[in-house]
Amino acid sequence: MSRLYSFLNFIGRKKYLTVVILGVLLVGFVGDNSILKHVQNRMEIRAMQSEIDAYNSQYEKDEHTLKELQRNPKAITKIARERYFMKADDEDIFVLSDDKQQENKENETTE
Repeated sequence: MSRLYSFLNFIGRKKYLTVVILGVLLVGFVGDNSILKHVQNRMEIRAMQSEIDAYNSQYEKDEHTLKELQRNPKAITKIARERYFMKADDEDIFVLSDDKQQENKENETTE
């Protein structure tokens, strides 16, 4: 009981200091402008900035590809063949893959 009384007595004597400390803690850690919110916003800004950088690099690469397509008509044929597996009427295309996939054993039957 004596500890509680001495604590309350201390707060009573230092009431302005107590109010200031509680006010700083309240403003600093609770609310929309708190320190924690500020740190979260900083982290979100960094993530968005890295996302912007990735989009800018993709934009530059796509812009280069577009300019190449506008200058060189053979580039259209190259992209059509590589990305979309298009072919001329008189040729066959064989797609080779390095992917390690398990083959479906139902397709390989022995009789």
